[in-house]
Amino acid sequence: MKTKYIDKRYWRRLQKKEYKELRIEDSTFDGIVGLVTMKKVKSPLQVEVVGQLITVADVGYEWLQLLPKDKDYSITAMYDSAGKPVQYYIDINECNILEMGEARTCDMFLDILVLPTGEYELVDEADIKRALSKGEITQSQFEAAYKTANELMQRISTDFIAFAQKVEYCRQKITPML
Repeated sequence: MKTKYIDKRYWRRLQKKEYKELRIEDSTFDGIVGLVTMKKVKSPLQVEVVGQLITVADVGYEWLQLLPKDKDYSITAMYDSAGKPVQYYIDINECNILEMGEARTCDMFLDILVLPTGEYELVDEADIKRALSKGEITQSQFEAAYKTANELMQRISTDFIAFAQKVEYCRQKITPML
């Protein structure tokens, strides 16, 4: 299992950033939201998502990180320099640790990539299978990760608009802080 801090403190590509964090506790979202604004990067990052090559990290890009309380996943919404969403990246986690200034996840290797159109794909299956074979995770954790991923993909399939609206709600909550 990997520990990932939402402020991207160990990401070498990100050379200069602004970071804000907010605890939200209401009927729409309960958890921590972090916003990373990229001021300087070593080089832009492009990835293939559902067959499309997209830039997900560059100067002026923002990553909005949502760590919901008592859930086995986290969401990173990635925005270009014009503020337009380019990708939603869902990490399947064993847990989210909601400590202000130290917010982090226990990443279970399995991820879902979602385009702003609602198209999605499950990725990093080789990583979770390797973790299982090396004894880094148990069979129970492996099965739980797939169960969570399948539930999330079903939700995205049936109501992507509600998913995107919740992310946007959190973005509006943290944006006035900048």
